[in-house]
Amino acid sequence: MSKPVTPLLDAIASPADLRALPESDLVRVAEELRAETVSAVSVTGGHLGAGLGVIELTVALHYVFDTPRDRLIWDVGHQAYPHKILTGRRARIRTLRQGGGLSGFTKRAESEYDAFGAGHSSTSISAGLGMAVARDLARRTNTVVAVIGDGAMSAGMAYEAMNNAGATGSRLIVILNDNDMSIAPPTGAMSSYLARLVTSQTYRSLRDVAKQFAGRLPKFLYDKVERTEEFGRGFFTGGTLFEELGFYYVGPLDGHNLDHLLPILRNVRDMPGGPVLVHVVTKKGKGYAPAEAADDKYHGVSAFDVITGAQSKPKSNAPAYTKVFGEALLAEAKRDDRIVAVTAAMPQGTGVDIMAEVYPKRVFDVGIAEQHAVTFSAGLAAEGFKPFCAIYSTFLQRAYDQVVHDVALQKLPVRFAIDRAGLVGADGPTHAGAFDVAALACLPNMVVMAAADEAELVHMVATAAAYDAGPSALRYPRGDGVGVELPERGIALPIGKGRIVREGSRIAILSLGTRLAEAMKAAEELAARGLSTTVADARFAKPLDRELILALAANHELLITVEEGAVGGFGAHVLSLLADAGALDSDLKVRTLTLPDRYQDHDKPDRMYAAAGLDAKGIVAKALSALGHIDRKATGLIA
Repeated sequence: MSKPVTPLLDAIASPADLRALPESDLVRVAEELRAETVSAVSVTGGHLGAGLGVIELTVALHYVFDTPRDRLIWDVGHQAYPHKILTGRRARIRTLRQGGGLSGFTKRAESEYDAFGAGHSSTSISAGLGMAVARDLARRTNTVVAVIGDGAMSAGMAYEAMNNAGATGSRLIVILNDNDMSIAPPTGAMSSYLARLVTSQTYRSLRDVAKQFAGRLPKFLYDKVERTEEFGRGFFTGGTLFEELGFYYVGPLDGHNLDHLLPILRNVRDMPGGPVLVHVVTKKGKGYAPAEAADDKYHGVSAFDVITGAQSKPKSNAPAYTKVFGEALLAEAKRDDRIVAVTAAMPQGTGVDIMAEVYPKRVFDVGIAEQHAVTFSAGLAAEGFKPFCAIYSTFLQRAYDQVVHDVALQKLPVRFAIDRAGLVGADGPTHAGAFDVAALACLPNMVVMAAADEAELVHMVATAAAYDAGPSALRYPRGDGVGVELPERGIALPIGKGRIVREGSRIAILSLGTRLAEAMKAAEELAARGLSTTVADARFAKPLDRELILALAANHELLITVEEGAVGGFGAHVLSLLADAGALDSDLKVRTLTLPDRYQDHDKPDRMYAAAGLDAKGIVAKALSALGHIDRKATGLIA
């Protein structure tokens, strides 16, 4: 596919080159930047709609502010592709989210223009305030700008940061990119005029004179005058909430109109005093018709045809795990009206939208607020309901204290449906579900399950629905299942019991989760080398199947545990059980295969698992290494 014609963009190697252009060229720069963004993402896939919505804003910010000296922080990072193009990474933009290529999010190690790494939402204001205070302590004069989307403002962390910023009074500029929630009316020339007015030197000078005059009044009159000015500005422009938090509110203004953006950003840049919030209204997918028409489908995309917008998603004969979970949850909800679902801004991503179509009043999307989602679920459980709290593994980390204190400690039967468990490919380390087993299996009262395939997931949903003795968690990966036949109805599994799926005599492979298919391939290869191998599906990381594990230890020379999670998880618990039972005092060899003790960069999932040693080849290599030199000679691996 041919690249767009972009003569102005071709001359921009850094924001300094952008700032050297006359202001009259910026509209054309924005048009070329939009075309280049669409072209690049059509090749790599990734987040499209959010980036297209901030094209003009990105140009304006880099034009007005002296980046990287002035710190520019992008919340979440979904909208940062145009920023990457303007900051010296255009030549590599078609490696986005590919192995060895650019990250799909901002990343400090990637560029000095990425002031703060992102992937999870609602962190920008906190990080920006930390940078602003550090600047003040170091007596520097640079500006700090945080760009946060309206969806990210639904997280309590954003308000905690704003409250703190208002109290400290440090100079910080927050850009609220309002592109979805419609928290303000449509903007036009009048709102832009008002925004420009309240940021102007004239208005602020008159305001200061008025405040000096009012300061000579009795306190009760001064307070009334100050409140009247704030109310009047808030009435005409909005933003009373932000004013109460200590921010000087500006907006709303049209985020696609450079004639509005540039003078207001200059005014804000040059304003003295404390924190400022600039409310900018944008449209997701702006300038690309397919994305404008269906911004939900073009938030995150696979490779697509630029002309038609058609995405080239590979077809699979197996359903996605997320869909299997959603349909299994709906089936259980039809049988039990106490079942409800809770998610944190990810109804489609977690599959609970399937239940919402049938039972909309029993599904609750609480916004990007995982802490609230967990404790809200605990409250539902305390009153006799059966909440399924569906959250990505990586996002559940944000609510760990609530899982510990509000759920597990009180033994409340909240069911955690943990999507995106294990590695997630192109989304990389910020979204990898590496830590949930280690984090949850150490908690008293917790049951932790991991589905080996889509049929097992159906049974585990039924298991969680039936289990009322305490909290439970079931984990499953991103992507499609392995193609096994689905049961007509889920059957509750015995808590803490695994299963033998292949009988052998010398090596035992004990798998937790969807690495079972690779364990079976490894067993076949080992058997072909004369090494009889048992394969077991643990099903539960907690409670462990003590009887099964001790039998495997007693009847095999080598026991290998396999899990798609971090060190300290399932394998560590198995080792502890074996040590306590004295099984390690024998000639038994034990090896644990986990994700490596490092953050793995984005790549194709199969390559990432191969690099981690969690594919069939890696399992075989671990087995042969454990059995030693003589066996490797016997199997022909060495001369």
